[in-house]
Amino acid sequence: MSLVKLATSALALSVLAATAAAARDQVQIAGSSTVLPYASIVAEAFGDNFDFPTPVVESGGSSSGLKRFCEGVGENTIDIANASRSIREKEIKACAEAGVTDIIEVRIGYDGIVFASPIDGPAYTAFQPADIFNALGSKVLVDGAIVDNPHSQWADFNGDLPAADILAFIPGTKHGTREVFEDKVLLKGCEVTGAMEAMMAAGLSEDDAEDTCIDVRQDGKSVDIDGDYTETLARIDANPNGIGIFGLAFFENNQDKLKVATMGGVAPSTESISTGEYPVSRPLFFYIKTAHIGVIPGLKEFASFFVADEIAGPEGPLSAYGLVADPELTVTQAAVANETPLGSK
Repeated sequence: MSLVKLATSALALSVLAATAAAARDQVQIAGSSTVLPYASIVAEAFGDNFDFPTPVVESGGSSSGLKRFCEGVGENTIDIANASRSIREKEIKACAEAGVTDIIEVRIGYDGIVFASPIDGPAYTAFQPADIFNALGSKVLVDGAIVDNPHSQWADFNGDLPAADILAFIPGTKHGTREVFEDKVLLKGCEVTGAMEAMMAAGLSEDDAEDTCIDVRQDGKSVDIDGDYTETLARIDANPNGIGIFGLAFFENNQDKLKVATMGGVAPSTESISTGEYPVSRPLFFYIKTAHIGVIPGLKEFASFFVADEIAGPEGPLSAYGLVADPELTVTQAAVANETPLGSK
């Protein structure tokens, strides 16, 4: 096929996609369950204050939302993907292959991952990354050797923790929270205990050792939760000895049911996350499909509203709910206003 015909075909596909998208007048969003409550707050406020339909916000996890986002351009694809991690290079490539280019990355603020348990449950008050690794890692270091995890109770490896059966409800692999948990807790704990060094001394490459470090046990003591935090809370309600991993905001809004442990000697709070003192925190994002701006009514207006000072700033409703405001919010506001795509900042 000639270059002229290729260009003509590409133009025709673009026109068809834009025409199809124009048939929909409601912004559609999917992705992270962590970002879900923030996006829902903004969507309701947007619907109440602007002459546009209230955006539809769905959950499903960061990876799931970005996969849907990268399916292509047009009415049958979503406009925004929420994520509790940054988009990966392989996802950018998948987007590009499907015609989704010039993606705008919007950092809305920060959140922390907390380790919470039933308010009347065992005294889980202080954790280190080593504790979580020793409890949940598939292979751990015992008496100088790497072995299948033999620990059944928290006190088996740390006498300061309760003699309670190990049971943890952790984010499933499709959640952005899982990646932060693996990198900042499991991997860190593996390194601190000496397990990673021992794995490499036994012949594993650094990459294979890291993969082993973040692999969790499969004997029922570590349970993946593929739903949102309400499912984790329900599982803890039914298992009083359990601990669950939540976003800070969810914990703060359920303190009548949950108590939280320190991590690395630091209590999770808006202040400790904003200063970087709390070791398990992460930025939250959403990604905009630039090709839908000007086609889907209200898309850019919604994005601009989301990052406005009165919404995402330190005195806004998102901070009141638990989001830690981004100190560089003005940079994000400019990126939205100028429709600045990834890689152009």
